Amino acid sequence: MAFTKKEKLIVTVGAALLGVILISRSSRSHAPLETVPQVDLKRYMGRWYEIASLPQRFAKGCHCSTADYTFNAEEGYVEVYNSCRKGGPTGKVSDVKGKAFPVEGSSNSKLRVQFFWPFKGDYWILELDPDYRYVMVGSPDRESLWFLSRTPTLEKAIFDLLVQQARSKGFPVERLQQMDQSCAKK
Repeated sequence: MAFTKKEKLIVTVGAALLGVILISRSSRSHAPLETVPQVDLKRYMGRWYEIASLPQRFAKGCHCSTADYTFNAEEGYVEVYNSCRKGGPTGKVSDVKGKAFPVEGSSNSKLRVQFFWPFKGDYWILELDPDYRYVMVGSPDRESLWFLSRTPTLEKAIFDLLVQQARSKGFPVERLQQMDQSCAKK
């Protein structure tokens, strides 16, 4: 099948526009993202409730999201169990297991999480309550952000503080979505 001159021009312009978009997305520069100085993984273990996050394709339709962490001392990684209810608080449970590996030299404030081999994602602990009651986790590209709490709710003042801190770190907080945790309260 031969293209007409007009069709060739449209394909060329489309390819050029796509290239510009891809280059501009990949060349976004952010200030270096600072993490907390250190994390005591033993204190970090246990259940965390998702309070809010930037939308992620894999979490579409989730309600009552939680993350459970268990330290595997023999192997030196954290076992991760994420679950939510799809479609509503009474929806079917959707879950996934993974592993989180502390990044050497980060004092456990940076981890690489793997749910599907060989892919790993950044899990950087950006803010952490001294009593390990709430945490802000994100990625250096500013595409992933989560506010987690040991309880299904978070005080408004703390939530607002986390939003302010995330904004100052360059995250698009206008895209934050709060998680429905109504089934955790029953």
